[in-house]
Amino acid sequence: MTEDASLRIETFPVGIASVGLREEQRQIPSGEPPPLPPNSDLSVIGKPQPRVNGRAKVTGAIRYTVDVAPQGLLYSRILRSPHAHAEVRAIDVSAAQRDPRVRAIVRAIKLDDPAQAAVRYVGQPVAAIAATSMAAAEEALRLIRVDYKPLPFVVDMDEARQPNAAMVYDRGLAPGSSAGELVAQAGLPVEGNVRGPARASRGDVAQGLASAAAVIEGEYRTQVQTHCCMEPHGLVADWKPDGLTVHISTQFTTGVRRQLAQAFDLPLEKVRVVVDGMGGGFGSKSTLGNYGRIAVALSRQAGAPVRLTLTRPEEQMDAGNRPATVQRIRLGARRDGTLTAISVESHGTAGVGLNAGVASFAQALYDCPNFESAQYDVFTNAGPGTAMRAPGAWGMETAIDELADRLGLDPLALRDAIDPSPVRREERRIGAEKIGWARRHAPGADPGPIERGIGVAQSLWGANVQTASSIEVRILRDGSVEALSSVQDIGSGIGTVIAQVVAETLGLRPDQITVRIGDTLYPAGPPSYGSRTTASITPPARVAAWKALEALFGEAALALNAAPGDCVARGGRIEVRGEPERSLSFAEAAQRMSGDMISFTETRSEDYGGFRRTFGEAAVARQDLGGVQFAEVAVDVETGIIRVERVVAVQDCGRPMNPLLLESQIQGGVLMGVSYALYEERILDKGSGRMVNANLEAYKLIGPRDAPAIDVTVLENYQGRSATDAYGIAEPANIATAPAIGAAVYNAIGVRLRSLPMTPTVVLTALGKLPLKS
Repeated sequence: MTEDASLRIETFPVGIASVGLREEQRQIPSGEPPPLPPNSDLSVIGKPQPRVNGRAKVTGAIRYTVDVAPQGLLYSRILRSPHAHAEVRAIDVSAAQRDPRVRAIVRAIKLDDPAQAAVRYVGQPVAAIAATSMAAAEEALRLIRVDYKPLPFVVDMDEARQPNAAMVYDRGLAPGSSAGELVAQAGLPVEGNVRGPARASRGDVAQGLASAAAVIEGEYRTQVQTHCCMEPHGLVADWKPDGLTVHISTQFTTGVRRQLAQAFDLPLEKVRVVVDGMGGGFGSKSTLGNYGRIAVALSRQAGAPVRLTLTRPEEQMDAGNRPATVQRIRLGARRDGTLTAISVESHGTAGVGLNAGVASFAQALYDCPNFESAQYDVFTNAGPGTAMRAPGAWGMETAIDELADRLGLDPLALRDAIDPSPVRREERRIGAEKIGWARRHAPGADPGPIERGIGVAQSLWGANVQTASSIEVRILRDGSVEALSSVQDIGSGIGTVIAQVVAETLGLRPDQITVRIGDTLYPAGPPSYGSRTTASITPPARVAAWKALEALFGEAALALNAAPGDCVARGGRIEVRGEPERSLSFAEAAQRMSGDMISFTETRSEDYGGFRRTFGEAAVARQDLGGVQFAEVAVDVETGIIRVERVVAVQDCGRPMNPLLLESQIQGGVLMGVSYALYEERILDKGSGRMVNANLEAYKLIGPRDAPAIDVTVLENYQGRSATDAYGIAEPANIATAPAIGAAVYNAIGVRLRSLPMTPTVVLTALGKLPLKS
């Protein structure tokens, strides 16, 4: 290691706790605290601490966006396109303007720009109104007259790929237009409605397939899934001469603030974004969105606060979705399971949007010298896709299960041969023992109408970090402690984890820490997407608390007649190391401060040893995250109904900060995975482009009676890469569920299902009890 005065060498515990820890040295910045010991040696971190805002949530005391009601509040509704594709020739708002209850009207279509004077999906915003009541806004919407010229459209991905398909972007592709910039992104070719391919490769796939002892090839399909957040998208925008305040249900206060400042040409200091309670996002609330711009424009025009909350049909049609995919996968392997080639060709549709790819998972999870992928976006006349809790592993993991069957290998033995991760090897061992893998039978071996099976699948996720993540820790003269950051709690409990980190550092209890988050008046926090929040905000929280404590030691040492370096904080007291009788309470120590407050603000530093990759403010750590999930199912071969009876989820996230919150996150991920595997699917009418199940009655979701028993194990996987060594869990907990269920269904009935969702119709058709679709 090179010598650097700004760095020092520390020894960290490294490894999987259940296997055994070893010591490794790391260079760390001189201004950071010493390494944390394993969780077993800590008082607060790694312990099951209830949510700090849990009581407020269950009693209704917490404030959600719809609870924000400033004086003079106006109510907004959006007029949406009834057409899947049409030229918009005129928008007449004169009758609505004459309604005295209407205070603002905005058009969402630029009629003076021929490239943008069109709608391309049912539900696309056309105009919006702010009025004195919701009823008035809805009545006024009906007074707006829009002159549409309907155009040909296509909503089915397979049909959109055909040479004679209706063109989604058949007009408006002039250089500089928003539509033209969209399809030309990254310089990929566009032919008809198909953009791409984006390619990645290594080695020689053709040679790898030719040398293989076994080759499997299959087409795997996934459906469009909508987010179904319990709390719909919404905001209250309040434009005033001295600045803009927006209360919004968002996963990224800092990002939305920047987007607002840019969209409305405001300096950042004139924009404030606030979120308190939040009812889920799952990726769909990561940006401002068209509804956010509309509400702010209405508030600016009206000179009054405006509330805009999407209805459930609007949520389903125009709040984002997980793109559908068609994946063509070829795998080649030797007889011992060693992979010789992986080839993935995927077509995905994010509607009128982009980025429906899948192949990075296939490229990274398993050892294989020869890999190729070609990923295509397919435009359709449907609402744009957006981020949603982790790209799935349905295609690749189902193909791996097929390969094991073809080679006559146990699926776990195959993964032991091709997966180099020692963490997942331990997860497979633990999970196999818990599920009772030894009792797994041959596919379709159960007699009778109820056939049972067990399956397994794995997940992989990058250890994401947002480096522009800051937090302030204050110790006040009365001994109270505050932690402040704009980071938002979207339901995962990050406020509780921050309290644990600060409490552990200061020798206090979590309930003695006041956490103030979700407001851009505080230091800029990270987003809550990509499983990066804990990894981004807990290290600077510990650094700031440690520096504040060091300053407090300097004050207390005088009263204790000791050196500051001999002071320790534990049990709510400041003690002299080895002499606990020489001590002050934390509050007594704080009263000796020379000022009213000790305050330190810290920003996430680079991981010790550096990051694997950086992308502006985002980075990926050197380690990966993941997990292994096992599913046990019962299939009624007479009705086609699949019942998931049990899921064993063994996951890793670096240092587990709070087992109670982690278990909640993993259970939620599993439940979403079961719902994705068996029930959910957006259905669009090909004749009109309308979503026919745009509510939570016709759009089937998992319910309490469908939920399996879920057995959660979280590994302690220490790597010594940051001040807390903690990373995220939300995405890895969701990735493997569907393919594990698919593998279990195959083990139960002996017939492979390659498409999601696995509905009773799909099962019965595969069993030959229903005719194939024409």
